[in-house]
Amino acid sequence: MRRPTAAAAALTASALLLTAGCSSGDEGGRGPSPTSTSSGAAAPSPSASPGPRTPPAKGSVEVVRTVATGLKSPWGVAAPSDDALLVASRDEGTITRIDTRNGKKTEVGEVPGVSPEGEGGLLGLALSPGFSSDHYLYAYFTSASDNRIVRMLYRPDRPAGEQLGEPDTVFRGIPKAFVHNGGRIAFGPDKLLYVGTGEAGDRPLAQDRESLGGKILRLTPEGEPAPGNPFPDSPVFSWGHRNVQGLAFDGKQRLFAAEFGQDTWDEVNQIVPGGNYGWPEQEGKGGGPEFRDPLAQWRTEDASPSGLAYAEGSLWLAGLRGERLWRIPLDGTKASAKPQSFLEGKYGRLRTVLAAGGDRLWLVTSNTDTRGEPRKGDDRVLELRVT
Repeated sequence: MRRPTAAAAALTASALLLTAGCSSGDEGGRGPSPTSTSSGAAAPSPSASPGPRTPPAKGSVEVVRTVATGLKSPWGVAAPSDDALLVASRDEGTITRIDTRNGKKTEVGEVPGVSPEGEGGLLGLALSPGFSSDHYLYAYFTSASDNRIVRMLYRPDRPAGEQLGEPDTVFRGIPKAFVHNGGRIAFGPDKLLYVGTGEAGDRPLAQDRESLGGKILRLTPEGEPAPGNPFPDSPVFSWGHRNVQGLAFDGKQRLFAAEFGQDTWDEVNQIVPGGNYGWPEQEGKGGGPEFRDPLAQWRTEDASPSGLAYAEGSLWLAGLRGERLWRIPLDGTKASAKPQSFLEGKYGRLRTVLAAGGDRLWLVTSNTDTRGEPRKGDDRVLELRVT
């Protein structure tokens, strides 16, 4: 189990800012203009090998059906089989199985140690690369002292409420706060675990490579720094992030991430090893040589991005404050056309989007998270057909 010593100091610093809060009703935590004196050089971009056929400039979204309703503060989602989804409740600390054929909900169990507060709680879920044989479910959550990652055996043959094994902590020490806890986790095609963190309201942490805050981490399944990481003996894969809540890989194994801006620009970035994405010295496209520019950006009122998925040659971004689904068609690692929005205001805040194979997506709303306006049936899971 990895126990980074630098994280303790970062956690202490972030605790002083718990009262900063979020002024705009989303998870960007808008506040005073940032200042910082540190910077770093960006790693060179990998060669852009030809990807799938460039998608058309304009796409489409069809809501095929409502899969399930009545979810409480849903956040992370994983798909253990073709006919099931596992959904984490941020505030209740529980995981629910949804039968995607009939919408039946079954509580799998409660994750011990979750301490929900503000934007913290039970957040991202991911299945082990060897899930079919080892049955490990990974979860990122806020504890009383930090944000951490655990893995648990998922045993669907056991009674409802008792299907989770005891959690094994594989990584700890990620700064926590009332805001900016990050929380998205995903196993990449390389079978390594990628982790999006936030700077916990303490902006300089994003430019401190010794801190775990404001980073994308790359770990082995056991929680050690992954071989080949850009900084020796460090879990840090990229830095200079504000609050990463979306991770997605395209058909060429390239990583993209979505993060909240502060007052001006939300971002989607293509992530390269060792890349510095600028926060808090740069928000959005800045053109400076030290930092990497986003491939797409939005005014904060139009997005507040949480979930990110890849399907049909495009990235699909779930917006909280923006209450819409964004499509970003790709040509390699660049946007091939302007982002296009769908479902604006129709289902309220959108938290998580997950590729369901082919032209299908699962989309999860987030209106019961204390910042939305719940409607009858909220929160819900939708099945989409996209082009």
